[in-house]
Amino acid sequence: MKKPDAAGGDISLGECLYRRVLELLESKWTVLVLHALDGGRQRYRQIEARIQDITQKMLTQTLRRMERDGLIRRIVHPTVPPAVEYELTDLGRSLMPHIRGFRTWAAEHFAEVVAARAEYDRKYGQRDSAE
Repeated sequence: MKKPDAAGGDISLGECLYRRVLELLESKWTVLVLHALDGGRQRYRQIEARIQDITQKMLTQTLRRMERDGLIRRIVHPTVPPAVEYELTDLGRSLMPHIRGFRTWAAEHFAEVVAARAEYDRKYGQRDSAE
């Protein structure tokens, strides 16, 4: 058996902490909701408006999963009808510098990804990248 490394374990193992964290972020919707809530507490419709192509079903599932994972907090105000808001927890906020880093990387390097794809498609045609 391989000895775990300081980053949380051997990435070849299912229980590797790094792999487990990536599972938290495996959906683009999770990352986009984190960005939407980075500015502070928001209502469901505000989040939905910030992520225009997310369905209500996907947003609801994403919010529930993120709440379960401890990344966000759901606040229900005792009004009629109940007003519900969402905000990042301390745990969710601790993740944001890393998430912002992905956004910075995208702004700085995604043009290179687009160019690499175009070069690949020119060279090999548009066949499946898994080949």
